Amino acid sequence: MSSDPHRPPLDPLTVGVVVVAVAAVSSSAPLVAFAAAPALAIAFWRNLLSVAVLGPFSLVKRRGEFRALAVGAGRREGLYCVLSGVALAAHFATWMPSAQLTSVAAATALGATQPVWQGLIARWQGRRLPVAVWAGIAVAVVGAALATGADFGASGRAFAGDLLAVTGGMFAAVYTAFGERARATISTTTYTTICYGVCAAILLVVCLLGGVRLHGYDCATWLAILGLVAGAQLLGHSMFNYALHRISATTVSVLILLEAPGAALIAWVWLGQLPRPLALPGLGLLLAGVVVVVLAGARAPRRPAPVPLPADPAPLGD
Repeated sequence: MSSDPHRPPLDPLTVGVVVVAVAAVSSSAPLVAFAAAPALAIAFWRNLLSVAVLGPFSLVKRRGEFRALAVGAGRREGLYCVLSGVALAAHFATWMPSAQLTSVAAATALGATQPVWQGLIARWQGRRLPVAVWAGIAVAVVGAALATGADFGASGRAFAGDLLAVTGGMFAAVYTAFGERARATISTTTYTTICYGVCAAILLVVCLLGGVRLHGYDCATWLAILGLVAGAQLLGHSMFNYALHRISATTVSVLILLEAPGAALIAWVWLGQLPRPLALPGLGLLLAGVVVVVLAGARAPRRPAPVPLPADPAPLGD
């Protein structure tokens, strides 16, 4: 099958961006475990503070894009940004509480089903993925489950957590799919500003309605939240959003699976949580699945090139 006619070839910058993104998102779970704050509150603050950092730059450097999204030909792309933010909020609101209902290992493994849903979305969009991609997805998901030492509980509470984790994986796939559509024509800074802003607004409403405490944390917790903003959000999510202009959503979803062994390594070194016996063979399967999907996904056909939105002179970022 022919390669993507509008995505440029994979370049060293994109490879470096993906490596940084994987390392950054790997810090998310250990920091959340360390922080003495409700998971939804952490999700709200990491998105709100990210908008506070990105917003001024994108509003100054990307005024043309914002005008096009509001009143011009880019209203459909603007809708993709908003829907991506809604899906991201749903992902945070389902997956993060799941870790409190079932085991963290089970929640991580079930959340790692994202590439499966991403592949189904791609198929629904009319893209025929190579058989090798599906095989790689299956191997990577099994590897993620082994690497995290999945332990599925049989209690009603654990079962509810399992369902939330699977739902969180589904919403993560929807978030990435909408992001792929938006990033075809919109810069990273504009897209992430809108997406994170919508996500933060929804999570604020959820926290207020649910009586979730949003303040009064100790200094260590605030430092952990700031670490999440700088790492998992700005260097993690944002860098993956950058890569969506050059790598398919399905491939990005599989690459995100590398968060599982990365988080396990950080938890081992920092929190003293030793990996389970199946972690090493699971990591091997995970890496093998990622390689298969990346190589096979490069041959999968994708959409024709859309027309980029108007940008201001010397825009910030791609």
